[in-house]
Amino acid sequence: MNERILSELVDGLLSGAVSRNDFIEQMKTAPVRELGDVRLDVHRLLRRGFGEIIYSQSKSDEQLQKIAQAVKDGAEPCLFSRLCERQASLVRAVCPDLEYCQEARLGGLRRPKARYGGVTVISAGSSDVPVAEEAAMTAEYLECQVTRLYDVGVAGIHRLLSHASVLAESRAIVVVAGMEGALPSVVAGLSGCPVWGVPTSVGYGANLGGLTALLSMVNSCATGLSVVNIDNGLGAGVCAALSVRQASR
Repeated sequence: MNERILSELVDGLLSGAVSRNDFIEQMKTAPVRELGDVRLDVHRLLRRGFGEIIYSQSKSDEQLQKIAQAVKDGAEPCLFSRLCERQASLVRAVCPDLEYCQEARLGGLRRPKARYGGVTVISAGSSDVPVAEEAAMTAEYLECQVTRLYDVGVAGIHRLLSHASVLAESRAIVVVAGMEGALPSVVAGLSGCPVWGVPTSVGYGANLGGLTALLSMVNSCATGLSVVNIDNGLGAGVCAALSVRQASR
C-alpha cells in the first residue's frame, strides 16, 4: 500500500464512501499479504519509502511464482535479489517485463525515473563488478542516478585519481573491493561524503573468502567509512540511496 492508496481510503472514510467496518477490515489486512507460506510486507513502502526486496536464493519455484503473481500488477518498483537465471525465467513467465541482470543476480520490475543524483559506485577490480552492479542497480531502483567507476583499484591508483572530480561531486559512494580491501579507505580519505565499503570474496587463499577485506575495512583510519557484509552490494546500494534521498528532503 502506498501513500496515494492510503489517502484515498482515508478520504473515503471521511466522505462516507467507505464504512467504518470496511476501513477497519482493510487496515487489518493491509500491512501483510498472506500467500500461504509467504507473507509479503506491503507496508514497507509507507515506512521506508521503498517496497520489500524479495530475497530469492533458496526460495522454491512455487514461492517465487506466488510472489511474482502478487506483485506483478503493483504500481511501485519491485526487486528480486540473488535471482539466478533459471529463477528469472520463472518470474518472467508471470511478469514479462522483468528486467534481469545476470551479473548482479538482480531482477527488477518497473524501474523508476531518477529523482535523486549523486550516488557513485566504485569497484576495485573487474572481478568485483558483479557485487558493484548489485549496488548500482539497487540504488537506481530506489530512484537514484548512479555514476559507475569500475576497475580503479589501488594496484593502479592513478586510474581512480583521474576521476577526482567525480568523487568531489558525489553525495554518497559505494566502494566494492576484494583482496586486501584497501580501496574504500583511500576513497574515504579523498571525499567529503558518506562512503560504504563492500568487501568481496574475491582473492587468493589468505583473503579467507572476504574476511581479510572485511577486517581491513572496519579497521580503516579514514573516517566516514561504514562497512556492510561480504558481497552485500544490495545493502550498500540501499544505504547510499537512503542517504541521498534523506539529504534531498
